[in-house]
Amino acid sequence: MSTQETVRQSAGEVEGSEALRVDAERAEQIVDALNTDLASTYVLYHQLKKHHWNVEGAEFRDLHIFLGEAADEAEEFADELAERAQALGGVPVAGTDAISEHAAVEPESEDVYDIRTSLQHDMEMYGDIIETLRDHVELAENLGDPTTAHLLRENLINVEDAAHHIEHYLEDDTLVLESATR
Repeated sequence: MSTQETVRQSAGEVEGSEALRVDAERAEQIVDALNTDLASTYVLYHQLKKHHWNVEGAEFRDLHIFLGEAADEAEEFADELAERAQALGGVPVAGTDAISEHAAVEPESEDVYDIRTSLQHDMEMYGDIIETLRDHVELAENLGDPTTAHLLRENLINVEDAAHHIEHYLEDDTLVLESATR
């Protein structure tokens, strides 16, 4: 086993891509946006998994499945974002410190909340991500990168769909009756 360590590319360094015909200056702006989206998506993923693990109550099964699937979608999108950042000559954020630094969203605390509060936190985070994705679609288009814009736009559809589902879960029309006392 080799003991030699060689840094091939420093975090934060963006080279651009000759093959994709995206120069370093444009690539740097796009990779920065992608890393923001990647970090935010990882924060969302972990929060969704937390809620998936801790959900209880009459709606447990449906919410457990929904939150698990939503987390899986976030994880898949994170992978797509990281691969696109790398393809553009950048270094995708990966460590917890870098994720915290780059994320445009704040996770809820480590405490476990009731599911309504948890879903409200998720919907708020989805809303923040939706706004950021819309801005980054426009940025990619303006910088002449329709591929990144397409990737972000496709995910925006999924993110908006998940937020819309959460909005429905939070409606007051339910078959579950609240008991007056416990």
